[in-house]
Amino acid sequence: MAGEVVRLAQGKATEKKVYSRDPMACARRWEKAGGRVLHLVDLEGAFEGEMRNLDMIGQIARSVKMPCEVGGGIRDLAVAEKILMMGAARVIFGSIACDEPEKIDEAVKRFGPEKVVVGIDARNGVVETRGWTKPSGWKAKDLAARMTEAGVIRIIYTDVTRDGMMTGPNIPAVQEMVKSFPGKVIASGGISGLKDLQALNKAGGVEGVIVGRALYEGALADEVCGWNTF
Repeated sequence: MAGEVVRLAQGKATEKKVYSRDPMACARRWEKAGGRVLHLVDLEGAFEGEMRNLDMIGQIARSVKMPCEVGGGIRDLAVAEKILMMGAARVIFGSIACDEPEKIDEAVKRFGPEKVVVGIDARNGVVETRGWTKPSGWKAKDLAARMTEAGVIRIIYTDVTRDGMMTGPNIPAVQEMVKSFPGKVIASGGISGLKDLQALNKAGGVEGVIVGRALYEGALADEVCGWNTF
């Protein structure tokens, strides 16, 4: 956000904590620590529907060797194509999957299923859009079913109430998503330490986990980036 590395509590722009003013240095730090995939979100894009940090994201994607997945306000396939051409391995669609699911059909056909990820961000089982400011009317499991029809093979499931709070993941909700979606599920939201990764691993069915605040605040050692759990 505004060229800085930040974390928001439950996605609220008013609950912002700045961790670095050098995103590139952070990206290199996580790569050196053994990160498998770098998760990049343009938070202003998520709120406004127009990406504001695209140049920095492109610089990062070209500068690190690990694959980068990029989200935040990608509501146009031309923008998605630009991001992929900048060097990103995957693009993450969120609001557009709810508003215009047929565009996800087109994205999968145009870019291929490995390059398309759909973010399903839910509060009490209902998907929220526009940077988690608007209920979509979609139930998380119903949207997952529609994305399966579109040919999507990977989703990121986030429990909005847990994100950035370090209160632990919503494991029952993650398990329900794993049962509802035949593809790969990445869990996100609430990771507070190694015990949460172990709990998700024990629950089974998850391809990976997105960790943010717990890394930046030292609750997990950098070395956990390379931990081969899943």
